[in-house]
Amino acid sequence: MDTTPKVTLAAMNMEAADPVRLAEFWAGAVGGVLSPGPEGCMILNSDAPGGLPMFFQPLGEGRPERQIHHLDLTVPWGTRESEVQRIVGLGAERKWDVLDEVPWIQWTTLTDPEGNLFCLGEHPPAG
Repeated sequence: MDTTPKVTLAAMNMEAADPVRLAEFWAGAVGGVLSPGPEGCMILNSDAPGGLPMFFQPLGEGRPERQIHHLDLTVPWGTRESEVQRIVGLGAERKWDVLDEVPWIQWTTLTDPEGNLFCLGEHPPAG
């Protein structure tokens, strides 16, 4: 019997005070095609191979005091700063940069328009 895990990540689900606005932000940030879902929800289907679909639904309760997970996104080396500026132009807020903690990545931590943390990192070329 094969016991190798067959589990893969299918989508990122997010509750939002304004699912349409948040889905539009993320579509601008990572690309993809938006479509309406059931009962005020929005679906962002990736148009890139291996991209991550996202599902946005109305916030069921008040926002938790502390965020316990966040997305780590990556861009090619040398493009992080321009991508940060582009995403800030879409409505993100830059929180902090981590440029010298470890040699294999530099990243910027941001929040989306509803205050959800995410990071945008770049890895130096090998060699």
